[in-house]
Amino acid sequence: MSNFLYDSYLILNKVYSEGSYIKQAISSINIEQKNKPLTVKISYGVIENDLLLSFYIKKLADTSPKLAIKTLLKQSMYLIKFSNKPVYTVTNEAVDLAKKLGKGGVAGFINAFLRNFSKTEIPLPKDINENLSLTYSYPLFAVKKLIAIYGIETAKEIMSYKSDKVTLRFVKDEENYIDNFRLEKTPFNKVYFANNFIRDEGFDNGIYTYQSIGSVAICDIISPCESLLDACAAPGGKSVNLAEKCKNITAFDIYEHRLQLIESYKIRMNINNINQILKDASVYDKEYKEKFDAVLADVPCSGFGVVHENPDIKINRKESDLTNIIKMQKAIIKNTANYVKCGGYLYYSTCSVFKEENSDIIDWFLKTDDRFEIEEITSPLKNIDTGSGLQFLPNISLGAGFFIAKLKRVK
Repeated sequence: MSNFLYDSYLILNKVYSEGSYIKQAISSINIEQKNKPLTVKISYGVIENDLLLSFYIKKLADTSPKLAIKTLLKQSMYLIKFSNKPVYTVTNEAVDLAKKLGKGGVAGFINAFLRNFSKTEIPLPKDINENLSLTYSYPLFAVKKLIAIYGIETAKEIMSYKSDKVTLRFVKDEENYIDNFRLEKTPFNKVYFANNFIRDEGFDNGIYTYQSIGSVAICDIISPCESLLDACAAPGGKSVNLAEKCKNITAFDIYEHRLQLIESYKIRMNINNINQILKDASVYDKEYKEKFDAVLADVPCSGFGVVHENPDIKINRKESDLTNIIKMQKAIIKNTANYVKCGGYLYYSTCSVFKEENSDIIDWFLKTDDRFEIEEITSPLKNIDTGSGLQFLPNISLGAGFFIAKLKRVK
């Protein structure tokens, strides 16, 4: 049995049975290095197509298999359907893995199931919402929301967007990397896309860092200032970026271990003007009343703007989650508004593409707090101006699925 199948099984088991994020699961497994690219590809591929693969199992199996076998079948179906691996090879590997897992008693079932899958055409539902939900393995509620906001064609483009590129933000010496790694320019200074990039000592020495193009776009919109509060700061990418143009950064986060991420990040990037504090941004603290020239409320959100980077969002996020998410977003923007000096700015951002987390929050806030007005903003990254802020979409914004609004405190 090939180790890549076993290693990807261990990763997927952490996601399915323990609720781990796929990136955390990958980092926690001692993956065989020579097969790591294939192991990671299978792991991501299964999660990206989870709803579709689950649909196939439901159609072909008389009874629902136990989780371990269901995971193994999903791996195998992914290899057959999306990687064009020979059916007999995949079947043999799957049976061997089942035996290694102590599940040899279902070897016959696995063999029969995969052979049946390889020669059976399984039609998808005719209902457009259900069809698209399975085609792109997006939760049905998310499909309906995307279509309602953007129309069917744009919704398809958002859901189908994929990219293997990583985004590198350089502090210096990027010319030493441009040719060697064939870096691709972005609309932002010192920020590049790269394919097949191998991290080197430049990362550890603070020459460059990884930061998504959407996160860079948010930071680009924020104006230089003397004092800025990053209200939901961990892991620290925006704080570190903004520390280059704002004199003093205060970084809040609600968890101690996440403050350590900020500490490590700023040390690696040689930044010394960030002060991280354990603080809940939704709870008022009079110590910070009107203290900052600017506040960035980069609030917790559904994450549906970055699904192509974090496909486990599609299996973990439920429609019922949105109620609490929106409640938290309102609490944070309402509270942190009190920390902005008169004449200062409040920035609200998410990595969501849902109107109710973005423009609707701004419209609600302006109706409840007359101290603020919308400030016009622009970005070199293509976007949709909603009238309340800028909406970046993965299909038009080089992969960014972010929203940002800028509000000025006028009284």
